[in-house]
Amino acid sequence: MTDLTRLTIAEARSKLKAKEISAVELTDAYLAAIDRANPALNAYVAVTHDKARDMAKASDAKLAKDEGGTLEGIPLGIKDLFATEGVHTQACSHVLDGFKPHYESTVTANLWADGAVMLGKLNMDEFAMGSSNETSYYGPVVNPWRAEGSNKQLVPGGSSGGSAAAVSAFLCAGATATDTGGSIRQPAAFTGTVGIKPTYGRCSRWGIVAYASSLDQAGPIARDVRDAAILLRSMASVDDKDTTSVDRPVPDYEAAIGRPVKGMKVGIPREYRIEGMPQEIEALWQQGIAWLREAGAEIVDISLPHTKYALPAYYIISPAEASSNLARYDGVRYGLRVPGRDIVEMYENTRAAGFGREVKRRIMIGTYVLSAGYYDAYYLQAQKVRTLIKKDFEDAFAAGIDVILTPATPSAAFGLADEEMNSGPVKMYLNDIFTVTVNMAGLPGIAVPAGRDAGGLPLGLQLIGRPFDEETLFQTAHVIERAAGRFQPQAWW
Repeated sequence: MTDLTRLTIAEARSKLKAKEISAVELTDAYLAAIDRANPALNAYVAVTHDKARDMAKASDAKLAKDEGGTLEGIPLGIKDLFATEGVHTQACSHVLDGFKPHYESTVTANLWADGAVMLGKLNMDEFAMGSSNETSYYGPVVNPWRAEGSNKQLVPGGSSGGSAAAVSAFLCAGATATDTGGSIRQPAAFTGTVGIKPTYGRCSRWGIVAYASSLDQAGPIARDVRDAAILLRSMASVDDKDTTSVDRPVPDYEAAIGRPVKGMKVGIPREYRIEGMPQEIEALWQQGIAWLREAGAEIVDISLPHTKYALPAYYIISPAEASSNLARYDGVRYGLRVPGRDIVEMYENTRAAGFGREVKRRIMIGTYVLSAGYYDAYYLQAQKVRTLIKKDFEDAFAAGIDVILTPATPSAAFGLADEEMNSGPVKMYLNDIFTVTVNMAGLPGIAVPAGRDAGGLPLGLQLIGRPFDEETLFQTAHVIERAAGRFQPQAWW
């Protein structure tokens, strides 16, 4: 029998329905793969063996009666940002030590209602703050990919590095992830997987540990475009518990795959040609343009003039919201508590010991830009810039553009503990240069593997769509996927 972990969600779904395999067999195959690989990759911070098998048995009982949901028996990994009832949920931070919520996030509740099986909780950058998955309290995640002829360990991208690495290394059929400034799309590009950040409000944020509330959005990371479409349909819903979730019907995203793109207008923003961009990223972009042109799409040069202000504005708004959101972690009700002489010292000691370096840095930046005397100069200005960025996209779409094509990242995956990358925070922040605009404007964006660099490492392209038009993204991404082929790492773990 072929390795069950190599089946896509769509393939596994068909075999489960036809009773060619059982949910327990599939789950056991993934659990065995995790037990083998996780010591090397560190993708999971908690593996729920017993819970997974119990859920798989329940799925088999439903499948035996020809019942069950759209994901019945499909084993998934869950980013440690999503509250899972009675299971480790710590946003990979020391400050949330021992926290097991008494409730379930709306997104994971939707997945379980459709029959999915939980394999465990996936590693991530602490509180989703990072671009390399090196800020986790549980240590860095290792990318399953290596450059040809090299044993050098690479980062999987962040913050959803555990999600991307687990999908890429066949340690789950698909994974939940979140994206605040590129945290789904950048790790997907670094690991040869597909990641979609849906429109802001498409998936409920209830039960997801907040980083920056006006930017955070949940989405899936999957092996291919079809699997991403299947997962997003289950994850998306309106939710009375989240006032930012939007009451719109959830389409059958899978139905969009395979539709022709003939006559579609694809925008190519000139501002994304940045100084010092590697030649292979430019070549990849041109290749993507050629594939879409061959498929019958019309290529249109466009301008998004305020793009250059997106990154600095993002790194004002997101820390500002983080400083407010993270004020609740004080050692009083749950998580870590470091005693002090009085309650103020207890707060100080707990937060000093509980938060990692990067989280502290962003809390301090956020507190500064919101403080009296600086609010107008920084935060208010950044919000005005955000409005202009959003208007750039609105103007492009109003002019008839259906979808926008850009690179996903400025390079392939870089090394763990890379000296140059870690020489200052700005170097690391520049990894989000192609992705943050999408969050600032609340738009949907998908990263799809499109090629490899000189060392054989995967590279991704990004497609940006109109609000709530994820269908066009899946439709267009499928054309690129078909042309580029599938990407799998060589197992070394």
